[in-house]
Amino acid sequence: MSAEVEPQSHPALPASSRGAVAADWQILFSLEKRDADDRAVIEKALGHWSREAGARRAALFAVTEGGLQPITAAGELVLPASCTEPPADLARLDLPGAALFHDAPGLHDAEERSLLLIAAAVRICRLKTQLFEHRFQANLRGVELQALYEVGLAIASTLDFDRLGEEVLLRAVSLLDARRAGLYLAENGIYRLLSQFGGENARPAIPDCEVDVAGLMADKAAPPEGLLPGVRHLLAVPVEIDGSPRGLLVVGDKESRTGVGPFGAKDRRMALLFANQAAIALENAKLHKMALEKERLEREMELASEIQKQILPKFTPEIEGYDLAGWYRPARHVGGDYYSFLNLGPDRHGLVVADVTGKGMPAALLVSTVHSAARLLLDRVGPGAEFVTLLNDHIWESSKSNKFITFLFAWLDREKQTLSWVNAGHNPGLVVRRGGKAIQLSSSGVPLGLLPRAPGYRAATVDLEPGDLVCLYSDGITECEAPDDEQYGLDRLEALLREHEGRPLEEILRIIDQKMVDFAASRPQGDDQTVVLLRRR
Repeated sequence: MSAEVEPQSHPALPASSRGAVAADWQILFSLEKRDADDRAVIEKALGHWSREAGARRAALFAVTEGGLQPITAAGELVLPASCTEPPADLARLDLPGAALFHDAPGLHDAEERSLLLIAAAVRICRLKTQLFEHRFQANLRGVELQALYEVGLAIASTLDFDRLGEEVLLRAVSLLDARRAGLYLAENGIYRLLSQFGGENARPAIPDCEVDVAGLMADKAAPPEGLLPGVRHLLAVPVEIDGSPRGLLVVGDKESRTGVGPFGAKDRRMALLFANQAAIALENAKLHKMALEKERLEREMELASEIQKQILPKFTPEIEGYDLAGWYRPARHVGGDYYSFLNLGPDRHGLVVADVTGKGMPAALLVSTVHSAARLLLDRVGPGAEFVTLLNDHIWESSKSNKFITFLFAWLDREKQTLSWVNAGHNPGLVVRRGGKAIQLSSSGVPLGLLPRAPGYRAATVDLEPGDLVCLYSDGITECEAPDDEQYGLDRLEALLREHEGRPLEEILRIIDQKMVDFAASRPQGDDQTVVLLRRR
């Protein structure tokens, strides 16, 4: 008998034969019913053939990749439940997808028709089984996707970045029946542990050169030491956004009835889909965190700006026999420069120009500290080197070690027509004489807050003659940079003051402002710019 039993063409059958054929195929048609007992139908077809062929013993086996699997037996043969091999004394007849073992003496046309019936029944039953399996897998896939969708919604609704890591791991171990889990985020060439679940503590940071993501995902690479310590079975999948690695999701030891076991292909597929959703949730949480941080910084900048507005002079005092003006332009919303006019008595007036390291709220708070401390100390000790020394000690004690302030304090004695100053690490002020000579108000000590009990602060005095112009400024003026990185410099500032020394002070300030803009050209302002001008009439 050939491996495939093909239908034969026959002359017209007698009525009795036609009835037998109809009965044969009626057996086959019964398989279309949902509640049909497929095994009973095949047993009936095998019994029908055995009677036609005169076989006393017959057995039908399915041919699978794993070998022969018993289906049913007929006649005097009974197959035990654990049977995997047919009796050796039976002849074998190959059918599509099955093998028939029998002791029939011979075969004829009627028997071949019954064999076709058996082959068709086996084939239909196999197709029904495959269809059932496909439907089951489709339903299971639908359940998995629904669970994955619900998990995705749950983690996507969590915008707290730190809590999200814990939520991702709890969902991952639940979805994949894992005992252990860890979530690493890629950051500057390092995989940093964001959160972990169960077992020993994992390594907090792993260089990306030690992590073969593709090898781990394909289960062909050994996990780095400390990735999930103590696990027997590990599954790792990348957390990616548009193909860009953002992290690594690792689960370990899949729960089973017998303990723990490895993860299968279905688990790997599910983990990848979940990792994609986790990546989107993590990215959303990160963006939300950045937005909150930006909002916080904006509020901080607004508050710092308000502090600075309260500290800077609201008006310019009138000094008999002198003209006075001040100008300030921050590089950003809040700057680190500071200037002030101080009333020191009937005939004495103080001028301050300072530059605080840093920007934003810390700088604004330090300026506020200097502003209030200076007034309190001046009431105690008056202007001079002792005042600056005490102010330095106060700044040292009340600020961080990396914060300091350059400070130029000058005071005018209108009765003596002199200007005295103490310069704590600030740019040298200028006194431009009417004849063009310039005197520098040089530094005599380190910036405030840099060292405790800083030595070297000394006061110096210069006489002011009619027409003399005093200019105090911050480094944003002399260090203003052109597109080719050249700085404006002190020489240019001296030349500008000599050229326009006779003009009204407000006009000189406008000229300085325009010179800065022209010199920098299209280059953005790099530092705060402050100028205070005083001229004896």
